[in-house]
Amino acid sequence: MDKNNIVNNAELKVKKYFELVDEVKEYNQEKVLKAFYDNKIGLEHFNSVSGYGHDDMGREALDKVFAQVFKTEKAIVRNHFVSGTHTLACALFGNLRYGEKLVSVAGSPYDTMEEVIGKRGDKRASLIGHGIIYDEVPLINDMDVDIEGIKNKIDKTVKMVLIQRSRGYSLRKSLNIETIKKIIETVKSKNPECICFVDNCYGEFVEKLEPTEVGADLIAGSLIKNPGGGIVEAGGYIAGKEEYVDQSAYRLTAPGIGSEGGAMLNQLRLIFQGLFMAPSVVSEAIKGAILASQVFEDIGFISTPKPNEIRTDIIQTIKFGSPEPLIEFCKTLQMYSPVESYLTPIPDEVPGYDNKLIMAGGSFIEGSTIELSADGPLRQPYAVYMQGGLNYAHVKIALKGIVDCICN
Repeated sequence: MDKNNIVNNAELKVKKYFELVDEVKEYNQEKVLKAFYDNKIGLEHFNSVSGYGHDDMGREALDKVFAQVFKTEKAIVRNHFVSGTHTLACALFGNLRYGEKLVSVAGSPYDTMEEVIGKRGDKRASLIGHGIIYDEVPLINDMDVDIEGIKNKIDKTVKMVLIQRSRGYSLRKSLNIETIKKIIETVKSKNPECICFVDNCYGEFVEKLEPTEVGADLIAGSLIKNPGGGIVEAGGYIAGKEEYVDQSAYRLTAPGIGSEGGAMLNQLRLIFQGLFMAPSVVSEAIKGAILASQVFEDIGFISTPKPNEIRTDIIQTIKFGSPEPLIEFCKTLQMYSPVESYLTPIPDEVPGYDNKLIMAGGSFIEGSTIELSADGPLRQPYAVYMQGGLNYAHVKIALKGIVDCICN
């Protein structure tokens, strides 16, 4: 097969879908720009303080900008969050108390969250180990959210529901904003006081609306994914109703400190700039994912979402059915990375996961998944989860190499 013809022909088929991606990009770029304008961001906001980090005007302005972008009462944006999982854990531990109930309403959560909850791993350190009651609503055919099941599961005893927007290491559909809205409406109809918490990782700026604009009480995400624009070195954010953000902040720091402490260590400019770049970078990644979807469909693999489907996150899944092509995919993608292209990824144990993983992505920031990367667990159905791409051209070049490898 001619790799150039396959990829170029696929590109001709999908270019019509790029218009909607650009429309969403411009909408979100204007939203971000307005938040900078309204909060009068200046060079003085890029300076850091040291020690306890008291009276840091840049950190306070950053929180306000994120809160406005996500249409929330408050936000906490910190480089002190070590990962998306840590950020989510702070929101969960901060807002749940002994004897209260958490329900995951979109099936089992992402692998690393299973240890936070206590489904496996060190149970004493987990939510369950701290006396939190946990339940979940299974998916219909391991694919679709069960709205009736949610309706039957939610009652006055449920303190919080966890809504994972992206699919994680599963083949279930990622949740678009309309579906998230329907879930929240269902939950609130059964228990208006229940906290609706959305794991927003991989979903920021993919659609025009964010979960907090359709009723979510709290959202959280990672700064080395979408909202960091590919340049933020570490961190996460939590946004939502003030009382829930405050409780999350107390978990990150300590009661009495909350969001009012924590030296930002000269990271403020990067986080501001990353947020400003995020809508454009996300749109490049989405275009790359759409192209990948068409390419793999054309060469006979099952890939989701389909090229013509509306996107709600940056992840593209390709199902191989056996380990060999999954491993070859990751090896080849690594070869087309700007950093450490000379390394060969191999399946290995990774903290927080129950199966061996293979992970590819020579990224400028370790673990950055807004940069072109791919990974997958060595288990059925042997699917690879490709995400990111700081620019569309890089994704296209890498796809040509992957097609050449897999088809020969």
